Amino acid sequence: MLDEFKKDWSDHALWWPTRNKWLSRPKHTLDQYGVHADAALHFTPMHKPLRIQLPDLRYIDCKVDFSIDTFSAVVQLCKSLGIRYPEELSLRYPLEQSHLKQNYQNLKEAKRIKSTQPPDTNTFIAATRGSSNSLDRSNGPCPATPPPPRSLSATPVASQQNGTLRRYGGINSTQSDGSSDGGYCGTPPRAASMDALDSLAELSLADSPIEPDSQSKDSLLSPKTLMERARMNVGWLDSSLSVMEQYVREWDTLQLRFKFYSFFDLCPRAQDAPRLNQLYQQARWQILNQEVQCTEEEMLLFAALQLQIELQTLAGGSVEAADGAGNSAGAAPEDEIDAALSELQAQLEGGPAPRQDITHVPELAGYFKYLRPKRFTLKAYKRGWVSCRDGVLRIHSSREAAAKGEQPSYAAELRGVEVTPDAHPASGRYSIKLEIPAEDAMHEMWLKCENEEQYAEWVAACRLGARGRSLADAAFASEVAAVRALLALQRPQPSAALHQHSLPHLDHLQPDNYLAPRYLRKLKGKFTQRVLESHANVKDLPLLEAKLQYIKTWQNLRDYGQTMFVVRFMGHKRDEIISIANNRIMRLDPNTGDHIKTWRFSSMKAWNVNWEIKHMMVQFAEGNIIFSVQSADCKVVHEFIGGYIFLSMRSKDANQTLNEELFHKLTGGWT
Repeated sequence: MLDEFKKDWSDHALWWPTRNKWLSRPKHTLDQYGVHADAALHFTPMHKPLRIQLPDLRYIDCKVDFSIDTFSAVVQLCKSLGIRYPEELSLRYPLEQSHLKQNYQNLKEAKRIKSTQPPDTNTFIAATRGSSNSLDRSNGPCPATPPPPRSLSATPVASQQNGTLRRYGGINSTQSDGSSDGGYCGTPPRAASMDALDSLAELSLADSPIEPDSQSKDSLLSPKTLMERARMNVGWLDSSLSVMEQYVREWDTLQLRFKFYSFFDLCPRAQDAPRLNQLYQQARWQILNQEVQCTEEEMLLFAALQLQIELQTLAGGSVEAADGAGNSAGAAPEDEIDAALSELQAQLEGGPAPRQDITHVPELAGYFKYLRPKRFTLKAYKRGWVSCRDGVLRIHSSREAAAKGEQPSYAAELRGVEVTPDAHPASGRYSIKLEIPAEDAMHEMWLKCENEEQYAEWVAACRLGARGRSLADAAFASEVAAVRALLALQRPQPSAALHQHSLPHLDHLQPDNYLAPRYLRKLKGKFTQRVLESHANVKDLPLLEAKLQYIKTWQNLRDYGQTMFVVRFMGHKRDEIISIANNRIMRLDPNTGDHIKTWRFSSMKAWNVNWEIKHMMVQFAEGNIIFSVQSADCKVVHEFIGGYIFLSMRSKDANQTLNEELFHKLTGGWT
């Protein structure tokens, strides 16, 4: 009889609510922690239920360790979900539209103040609405509606009654009525027992609903300005603190998102299918919500790729495509070996291969129309001989003048330049915008290419030059090939477009699901035909290849990978915007988004925070910048810089061990 009352207490630890901290070091005495006789401590489980919204907008209930730092908790969560390289992801608070209207520096404090009732951390209250509240892990989350998650605003979440819910299980969708207790429609219920949350192994993230439920979609934020986009990054959790220390309680809702835009080893393999799918979903919603801008041709290509992904999914190609991709990925190295052996055999049979002159310095040159805009003057393109050699851009009046060795009319080093391709294959317009660093600001220049071949070579040359690499770099040919491939996909094929009757999915083809709002009015009338013309270029792509191509196209956008913050530089009285990318920090014009100044991580000496006045200083070879962060905690910016430095130190070994200690050393700061 006594065995029935035995309980395993190994998952319990002491929590100090007043100090908002765990007493997690068993070798420390209570006196060393500063605990006095009047202190109230909670003996509570370390693993607690948490509601997580995935990048594809689905909600899952799972048990998360509330006692370890957020970085380690994400690593454990991603391992359970089958997502590789968890260091690229993190958790953040769900935001509301009101958070985009003004600057918030500390959502943790707002969450603490607005949590009026202290949670019961000693017991878990299971849902009491019957057996229908159990989790169906085989086909995704259960479609019943739970009590509403905690909101970060003072306004409670509006109740929804009799909402239409959708659950996605492979191909088919089922519908059910939501319960009348309010909350988010389409989210899973609380589990009938905690044991139901122990394993997520049967939950497949390789496929997602073609359309999320209406409330999940409506909860997405669409920033109207750069300022609003910069305020969206206030919600990131501190990776060095536990979720409990950041005022997250059981059954709260957090969002799992890709945080660092430095993705390692993206390949269409079956084992990477969950990661590719979730990354595709995050890219998709960023584009549809206008978090990143794209041209009309790029928008149609995204729509065509999304259509191809949906067609492959509806055709049941998820498993077959994944297996095929896995086989093709495994066969790829064999194909490369065979090609190398064939090339070697040809060289041996046909004599020695021609040796390259290592003293030759490659050069790219041609006639261009160029423009250097200046204030208060009319914009007019000039024609000149433009050359690129040793990472330096030179402009001469003619080819003969350059051959004679005359001084160029303009010369600029390409290192640190911001390259913005502007291609419109349908109209045959190919331009390149260069923002060249100078002492005072970034000087703008436009190059108008004469044809697609010239455009591809110069985009590749400028991108390599911006990274401090020359045309002799082995990556030049692959850069050119990548630009050509992207242009080929953007070129419409009216004669090869599929007929509508051959695609049953087109009966439900709604422009709102494929186009960003800025293109709806312009393309709505001819949307189907334009998408079919673009779809002809991608209609043969298998599922994982289509998702990977969507991600690669997303990575080529001008605004890709820019995490923005509202800051105030020391000595200035107005708010400005900085953007952190995987290899640089940029100062942007809040109105136009133009680059005012760029600082490369390669020239960075140190970065640190004055925690008393919350000012951040970044030291570069060309000087120091000091600013205060207005739209988030300065720790968030510090963590982004350190995180990108950490990711750049990863080796090419796919089996490398994640160095959590180094991550915290680079991102933790000095507190």
